[in-house]
Amino acid sequence: MIRSNLLKYSLAATLPVTLMIVLTFVAPRAARADDGPRVIEITAKRFGFSPNQITLKKGETVKLRLTTEDVTHGFFMRALKIDEEIDPGKTTEITLTPQTAGTFLTICDHFCGANHGNMNMKIVVE
Repeated sequence: MIRSNLLKYSLAATLPVTLMIVLTFVAPRAARADDGPRVIEITAKRFGFSPNQITLKKGETVKLRLTTEDVTHGFFMRALKIDEEIDPGKTTEITLTPQTAGTFLTICDHFCGANHGNMNMKIVVE
């Protein structure tokens, strides 16, 4: 009888602790999996992009969130099938899953001034 009661009390004491551990470590991981792709903020401004280089993982879906601080810019990279326009006051979003590793040069393909030809950024896919 004493042994039976001891077992009941042991289970009663450890069950809440076990449940707290499961909810603390397992539940947040499940929630993060449903949060969607990683978001990368990119800002265009005469005559560059910030950041000027991003690194992605091959096969990882990401969302690029593009804005401009001044005029309309382009965001073009043929190999990654990107051809977007970034308009002032608006946010342009691109969902991208790169399938090829390499270093890709993204350019502004909308004339935006004298140094437009130097406006680019690197996308590195590992």
